[in-house]
Amino acid sequence: MNDNTIDFVITWVDGSSLEWQKEKAKYDKNPLTLANSSLRYRDWDQLKYWFRGVEKYAPWVNKIYFVTCGQKPDWLNENHPKLVLVDHKDYIDNKYLPTFSSHPIELNFHKIEGLSEKFVYFNDDMFLINKVLEKDFFKNDLPCDDYCEIPLTLYDGHDVFPYILANNSIIINKNFSKRKAYKNNFFKYINFRYGFKSNIKTLNMLLFDNYSNFAFSHTPSSFVKSTLNEVWNKEFDKLDEVCKNRFRDKNDVNQYIFKAWQCCSGKFMPRDKKFGESFIISINNKKIIDTITNSKYKVICLNDSDWFDDFDKIKKEINDAFEAKFPNKSSFEK
Repeated sequence: MNDNTIDFVITWVDGSSLEWQKEKAKYDKNPLTLANSSLRYRDWDQLKYWFRGVEKYAPWVNKIYFVTCGQKPDWLNENHPKLVLVDHKDYIDNKYLPTFSSHPIELNFHKIEGLSEKFVYFNDDMFLINKVLEKDFFKNDLPCDDYCEIPLTLYDGHDVFPYILANNSIIINKNFSKRKAYKNNFFKYINFRYGFKSNIKTLNMLLFDNYSNFAFSHTPSSFVKSTLNEVWNKEFDKLDEVCKNRFRDKNDVNQYIFKAWQCCSGKFMPRDKKFGESFIISINNKKIIDTITNSKYKVICLNDSDWFDDFDKIKKEINDAFEAKFPNKSSFEK
């Protein structure tokens, strides 16, 4: 019998907190690296629009697990019946804390008490801007995702992300046969929902026996807890090593290991590539504002960047668009 219960998980940090900054400084040996940049922590004051979007466009959600290091915004209605406040220490082993990396936080989600088997993970820069249904995230009890395999390019510099993707692929190739996976689930990997360009990229990668890299859309991730348990059971040493890193490290894996695991095992359902879109915030944000206003996609992700200087001006422009779209408080606000 299908269980239609779906929870949302969202992580958040108040990078402006002086207490949090002092705690971070105690452990921070490389404050200038891109992996540990302040851009990863600055607050755009957009969290309330996340809650307004969920209330308006996903009223069917069971529970919302709000995961922080004990922080919460002053305006949050913590008595809301759908809201569950989760402190890192509530589910992450003490030996991994405190952490200033998203990886231990994400890799341990399956340990959150009460979390449903099927859940959707949102970064705090991912917003619902149009109506979504349960089937946008799960079909036949399987998580939905868009699949595309691409080459992996490594380069020198401060960005550790390409190395993390490489580490994910090492684990995937250790546990899965690419040839067998394509034989058993070919039309999940090559599917009209992904679009012509993505399918061509994947077909080109069939020349190689091993997986290289996966171009997952930067949109909310649908997971089943059993996948997280399985990866931990088979790769405990690696995940344990990653969780001990207080900051992002080039030897890490990240939550994409779970997405790739679900895809390579065939335990997923294809989702339309047009489900959501990701943007990098820059000087010219007209496309972002138009997307928020016109709801072209169901989900929008706004990636911070260092491509502009006038943070306050850009922040106001984007938040004005959110305010126009969601002018009324949600029941998650006091």
